[in-house]
Amino acid sequence: EVQLVESGGGLVQAGGSLRLSCAASGFTFDDYAIGWFRQAPGKEREGVSCVSSSDGSTYYADSVKGRFTIFSDNAKNTVYLQMNSLKPEDTAVYYCAAVGVWMTQALWGDYNTYDYWGQGTQVTVSS
Repeated sequence: EVQLVESGGGLVQAGGSLRLSCAASGFTFDDYAIGWFRQAPGKEREGVSCVSSSDGSTYYADSVKGRFTIFSDNAKNTVYLQMNSLKPEDTAVYYCAAVGVWMTQALWGDYNTYDYWGQGTQVTVSS
């Protein structure tokens, strides 16, 4: 059974940092791409970042470039999202998702690309 479990969310002041974790099980981690998405109330789910576990390729939304970093620890089957310089507009529920395809720039940010999803973790940034 494929499972993705997010953790690390919380409440932080603007300018602060958080590190989200996505622990994966039930599939061969090296063959998958893991993405982070977020959804704020009343808004569509949007792609934040993605890492291809097979070759380490990474992708970022323009809104988080230079502030967020995605990286994976294949030995732990875990993907992390380091979020620095957080802004109130980063407030959302953050989800990780997985898919067993060779990820591309055209695909990574589309939530329909992914087969498996975690339950989400709340990130709240106060001003």
